[in-house]
Amino acid sequence: MGGDAKNRPAKTLRVCEMFHSIQGESTWAGLPCFFIRLTGCNLRCVWCDTAYSFDEGKHMSLAAILDAVKRAGCPLVEITGGEPLAQRACGDLAALLLDAGYTVLVETGGSLPIDRLPEQAIKIMDLKCPDSGMCDKNHWPNLELLHPDRDEVKLVCASRRDYEWGREVLRDHALHERCRAVLFSPVHGRLDPKELAAWMLADGLPARLQLQLHKYIWPPDRRGV
Repeated sequence: MGGDAKNRPAKTLRVCEMFHSIQGESTWAGLPCFFIRLTGCNLRCVWCDTAYSFDEGKHMSLAAILDAVKRAGCPLVEITGGEPLAQRACGDLAALLLDAGYTVLVETGGSLPIDRLPEQAIKIMDLKCPDSGMCDKNHWPNLELLHPDRDEVKLVCASRRDYEWGREVLRDHALHERCRAVLFSPVHGRLDPKELAAWMLADGLPARLQLQLHKYIWPPDRRGV
């Protein structure tokens, strides 16, 4: 019924864009990184800065994607979106890259199960704050799957309300013990980083302030960086 395996079509992913740049977020910020941005997202955060990834892109085989990564010659690779886990073969791509010796980051919105990914893939997972409009989409069982020495949790804040929500989630779930780093990030152009820094200092949060480095190096709306 299944037929010969070699005659089955190769697994593909719909890829919005691929580019070599400086990692702008997470504890890996500042390092050269090759980005694979997959098409599609099941969320619609009000502050989304990559809405073009919802629909743009072309289908590529996993082998073709790996060839592009090899040509870039960069040992650090991030799979992002959109929402990369919306495509089932995302986990297969991560496994292929890991097997080839790359350090693999996967940036996910946190609404889909992260167990679709290989254990050694480094998950950088959002918890959506209220002002995103997607707070009810958080997949809370993911917290049990985070690796304390490897994975990271990001909370993007547009307001004091977002910050206070994130602060309580951090405390209630001991996020700083569940993962390598907890990142509080202001929505660029909407929340002054100085305000977020002051709130974090006043509360003594065991968390890291994160700015989107690429938006300070290049224009905030520049693609492919």
